[in-house]
Amino acid sequence: MSFGDSIKYCFSNYANFNGRAGRPQFWYFIVFTWVVGVILNVIDAVAFGSSSIGVLSTIWGIAVVIPHLAVGSRRLHDTGKSGWMQLLLLIPCIGVIILIIFWAMPTSTAANNYGSETV
Repeated sequence: MSFGDSIKYCFSNYANFNGRAGRPQFWYFIVFTWVVGVILNVIDAVAFGSSSIGVLSTIWGIAVVIPHLAVGSRRLHDTGKSGWMQLLLLIPCIGVIILIIFWAMPTSTAANNYGSETV
């Protein structure tokens, strides 16, 4: 899946927690949302001052919370794990590290409880 296709698919399925997502689809979406967030932080700092709360970046962050959780869940499904594993984010420091390892794992080629193939 190409960069643009991945972003379109993730936003068109922004609340779809079912199915599977391959590594490229997941990581392209993460990189895209991160880059847009950084750009909006810079715009916020220039337009509103560096000491203020970033209005644009806050709106962007709220807008992509559900798509992030959905694609993260589909990525975990692709490795044969439950999307509920994202609750590991509630564990400071270690939770993020464990999830990054799970998200980076190779695709499970066999059919699993979450579908037979990756989109």
